[in-house]
Amino acid sequence: MKNTILVTGATGQVGQYLVQALHNMGYQDVILAVRDPNKLSSAPFTTILMDYDKPETIKSALIGIDSVFMMTGYTIDMLAQSKIFIDIAKSSNVNYIVHLGACGDDNAQVAHWAWHQLIERYIEWSGIQFTHLRPESYMQNLLGYQGDDNLQKGILRSYFGNAVLSWVDCIDVAELAAHCLTSPKQHYGQIYRLGYETKNHHQIAQLLTNELGIPFQYKAKDPNEFWQHALNNNLELAYMKSIYDHFIAFSTGELDRTGMVFDNFQKITGKAPTTLKEFILKHQNRFK
Repeated sequence: MKNTILVTGATGQVGQYLVQALHNMGYQDVILAVRDPNKLSSAPFTTILMDYDKPETIKSALIGIDSVFMMTGYTIDMLAQSKIFIDIAKSSNVNYIVHLGACGDDNAQVAHWAWHQLIERYIEWSGIQFTHLRPESYMQNLLGYQGDDNLQKGILRSYFGNAVLSWVDCIDVAELAAHCLTSPKQHYGQIYRLGYETKNHHQIAQLLTNELGIPFQYKAKDPNEFWQHALNNNLELAYMKSIYDHFIAFSTGELDRTGMVFDNFQKITGKAPTTLKEFILKHQNRFK
């Protein structure tokens, strides 16, 4: 059956790895939707202009598309953007959406997790077949989070206090998404939570010390510093407040991911997920 795939967010942290994963699989029927096609002039697939804030570009991008990898930006605008996109996808006879959401159980109360779940429900209501991806904490956040550089002279920093997090490499998120997109019927109706190893930042600092032979220590940052940064820099406060709230929830112990690991990655891809040790060694030049 024909299955032309549209990848949104192709220049993003997960999207760039998804492009590579599809290319490595030898899959050809892929189109990359980007606001600036020039940014992907050397991409292995055709690019097309699409801007979530311009519905006419969404209509053009979805012509002839069967499956979509859908991700939106990290602002509250994601709600309106997603609704418009899904409405147009439905009228364009898109068959399948793999939606990149956020972590959490179905009853998640952290605002930006809940917003993603509202989007999930709207996809389901549309009647389009779906797979929802809910990644936990990205390993890439150890290198930098929200534009910050977490690595300063052997010091690991975060706003999570002593909380245990469940970790996943963005490459593994992309790999799993590629399998879903290229074998839709095997994944219809599934919600995949993605997190494969649990550690707090103290434990990761010790792992860095052991693996790299460089003394690392962890210094927890006050979430109020993050909120003040958002205020001082005129960031979008609705979304930033939700990030601040989840930092508070983790750092106070209200939220905890101890024991929260999932076994779907190996079942779907036939590969073991990336470990924190492997991630550290792969990116050791950055950590050093």
